[in-house]
Formats: sequence, structure tokens, C-alpha cells
Amino acid sequence: MDPAWRTLAEFNLPSQPGNEKIAMARVALLIEPFNLKESLVERIKTAVAEATMNAMEHGNHYQADVPVQISLDASKSKLRVKIEDQGVGPRRQTPEIPDLDAKLAGLQSPRGWGLFLIRSMVDELIVTTGDGFHRLELIFNLIGKRS
Repeated sequence: MDPAWRTLAEFNLPSQPGNEKIAMARVALLIEPFNLKESLVERIKTAVAEATMNAMEHGNHYQADVPVQISLDASKSKLRVKIEDQGVGPRRQTPEIPDLDAKLAGLQSPRGWGLFLIRSMVDELIVTTGDGFHRLELIFNLIGKRS
């Protein structure tokens, strides 16, 4: 059964380098009243910053006039951060798992850590791509498993 979500905030940020820090700080401020464990707060901040940076860079190609849309929802047991850009999403549905040795040897691109990192920070990741948009839903358990 889906949790009963309530919207905490919705905001847009211009797709400019560095604005991922604004997204991270704003989300951190919004979740302060939840009194979450510091380890969970850090996971949330890292995932939000990385997803926002990917949306600005890969989805909106750092066009400042093309915003990244961010919304924050909560239920009794979960927190969800939706980050949406106006791109079409990654070309590969299953991204290559980064291998540090392969990257150092030049066998893998030095890039490609973003989605891997995001997946390791969240409890659930929902990726949706539609006509002219790409959305990541970062879901975190507030109680129970891995909170």
C-alpha cells in the first residue's frame, strides 16, 4: 500500500553549476523538524545534491533558463524527494557499475559515478522518463529498515 504523502515544499532552481548546493541546503532545512539521525540526513543531502547536479548537467545541459523542479513529500514512515529536469534521461536503463580499477586503466569512462552513488544512498529509487522530462524519486525510510 502506498503511503499517504503530504507535500512539504516545491521549488525550482536554475540549471547553473553550484545550485545543487542550494537544493541540498534547502532540503536539509526542510527536514530539520523530523529530527532524523545524522547518517540519514547526510545520505539525503548527498543523494539530493548528486541528483540535482545530474539533472542540471545531463537533462538541462546547464541552461540557466531551464529549471530543475524539486519537491519534497513525507508520509508517516517515508520521505520522498522528486527531482525533475527537461531532458530525456540516461541512454542506458541499467547504468554501468563503476569499477575504480577499470576507470584508472582507461577501460571505463572516468565519469559515471552519479546514479551509482544515488542508488547507494536511497532506500528506493524510481526513475520516470516521459515526453520532455526525466524524474528521479529518491525515497528514504524514516523508521525501520536502514533509517
